[in-house]
Amino acid sequence: MSTPAITARGLRKSYGSQAVLDGIDLDVAPGTVFSLLGPNGAGKTTTVNILSTLIRPDAGTVSVAGHDLATDPDGIRTAIGLTGQFSAVDTLLTGAENLQLMADLHHLPRREGRARAAELLGRFELTEAAGKTPATYSGGMRRKLDLAMTLVGDPAVIFLDEPTTGLDPRSRRTMWDIIRGLVADGVTIFLTTQYLEEADQLADRVAVLDGGRVVAEGRPDELKRRVPGGHLRLRFADPTALHRAADLFAGSTPDTEALALRVPTDGTVPALRAVLAQLDASAVPVDTLTVHTPDLDDVFLSLTGQRTGPTRELVP
Repeated sequence: MSTPAITARGLRKSYGSQAVLDGIDLDVAPGTVFSLLGPNGAGKTTTVNILSTLIRPDAGTVSVAGHDLATDPDGIRTAIGLTGQFSAVDTLLTGAENLQLMADLHHLPRREGRARAAELLGRFELTEAAGKTPATYSGGMRRKLDLAMTLVGDPAVIFLDEPTTGLDPRSRRTMWDIIRGLVADGVTIFLTTQYLEEADQLADRVAVLDGGRVVAEGRPDELKRRVPGGHLRLRFADPTALHRAADLFAGSTPDTEALALRVPTDGTVPALRAVLAQLDASAVPVDTLTVHTPDLDDVFLSLTGQRTGPTRELVP
């Protein structure tokens, strides 16, 4: 097995008497997206700030890209990129000048820095805006420039702290495509987000942070299976077939008006096959079948007790 890109053990951080992180453990595989979810005050940004060397933990060990936080923080800084909640571009410089500034800070030779800036402007479809200041950019363009600046140093690990907050749906999906492209190139992404759909779309693994502790971790589909509420919805052509099917499955709920039957299930393929096999063995014809599984909204609510709004956002 490959060495984790990020490892944290027993991570603790308090401010006064308030424990923000209370002994969390994390393992992030290289070339994957790891998403940290949690309500306001759960410790997401504090975790990012510790892992990216911005603040020190009170206790615990951290390794990022093979570098130990306690003994080699400079090695971590060389290996990572960080895009925070708010755009860090200089609005007095043009897009190209912002990238060139980052190249200078990374001590790239002048010619190499210009080439890197031009490459990133093209990659993020900002070439036409290169000579303009970010004050004239849309929100999505500024976020793309911000991420492009993060990539100047060719980091192995990138921390994205709520990178799409405030973006319209089109710009958000553009950013998702960029993130997928980075992972395809072998970059490791550590993502915090207030959009549950974003974590569901992007993350290979998700950890839910609440009260300073990791209360659940796993692949999105694994977390969804832990939450009750998954079911199959079967529709029938006539009441006779509906009632025959209802007699087959204990705990099922018939809807005589819609000629539909709700059958509890964990949503796995074996469970689906078992239902279909039982219907087939009893010669009960089914018109349509729909699988309904819990989503990350359900996971979040069941684990943290927080409410999400109609836009499926976490509390920012």
